[in-house]
Amino acid sequence: MLAFCDLKSQYLKYKNEIDERIQNILNNTSFIGGNEVSLLESNLANYTKAKYAYSCSNGTTALYVALKALGIKEGDEIITTPFTFIASSEMIALIKAKPVFVDISEVDYNLDISKIESLITPKTKAILAVSIFGQMPDLNSIKNICKKHNLYLIEDAAQSFGAKDDLGNISCNIADISTTSFFPSKPLGCYGDGGAIFTNSDELAKKVKLLINHGSEMRYKHEIIGLNARLDSIQAAVLNVKLKYFDEEIAKRNEIANIYTKNLKNCITPKVKSGYKSVWAQYSVRVKNRDLVVKKLSENNIPTAIHYPIALYSQPCFKYLDYKASDFKVCENVTNEILSLPFSAFLDTLDQEKIIEIFNKGE
Repeated sequence: MLAFCDLKSQYLKYKNEIDERIQNILNNTSFIGGNEVSLLESNLANYTKAKYAYSCSNGTTALYVALKALGIKEGDEIITTPFTFIASSEMIALIKAKPVFVDISEVDYNLDISKIESLITPKTKAILAVSIFGQMPDLNSIKNICKKHNLYLIEDAAQSFGAKDDLGNISCNIADISTTSFFPSKPLGCYGDGGAIFTNSDELAKKVKLLINHGSEMRYKHEIIGLNARLDSIQAAVLNVKLKYFDEEIAKRNEIANIYTKNLKNCITPKVKSGYKSVWAQYSVRVKNRDLVVKKLSENNIPTAIHYPIALYSQPCFKYLDYKASDFKVCENVTNEILSLPFSAFLDTLDQEKIIEIFNKGE
């Protein structure tokens, strides 16, 4: 079956460099910390132009650390999106704060900014904006709302590392604190779990650094209660190699996305806002007859995925929030119609032509 995300071709292209760097780690046995981790954090900061970049064990932990660094606590409210993977709201709930869901935009499936202010209460402490499918929302407009109401802005950039807005601002360097994920299938992915946290605040950076490493800056001296959230050296080595070619891959992802958009029929194709740059974490269309299209593609050995089949307000774990699906009209429509097609910077031209051909016959 055709790969949904072709990680093998990517590995083979960079194999010699990746293998050499991993072998160096095996030889010097510097498995935790070391030069590769320091180099990665420097490379990430340089790429995003953020003052601070700290690697960590995964994108979910990155969110937890960000929330803790901001001092979010039990009873606080965080405005966020119901249309994403559970990690963002899961971490809000884990620290006993309350996720407050906002319907999404019909254009980019990010937060509907026009609906945010009506949900702000005295308990609201932050807006957590997820940059979905590789494209940021208008974070500057959300930031203005945050300034007006004295709130923090958090960007969950798990799907948007490398994306830019219409002013040339890059994902992970707009919000008060930003997080990303290096899960293998992300636009920039490692070979296991990994993540990072970004900020321009000296105060937040100090807290993040402590939280990642058991609240400790000096061995066996613990300033605060933290956790073990370090990224291992092998994952850092893989990312250091891949980051060298990342802009080339983003260009290729955009080229492949444009071919899909130009040729697919009988669906709503994704839109990139004017002046924005998407990194296309997924290529997701909307179809009325999703089950039939999935069946047709599957019969031709073409995999698909649904990102995401159940909105967060409908998840059993968030039943206590007492939301009604009818309050989220756009999200409900998108959830029922969204369908992700095979996609990566290494999607073969002939394979893409086959996908388009079969998809267009899916009626």
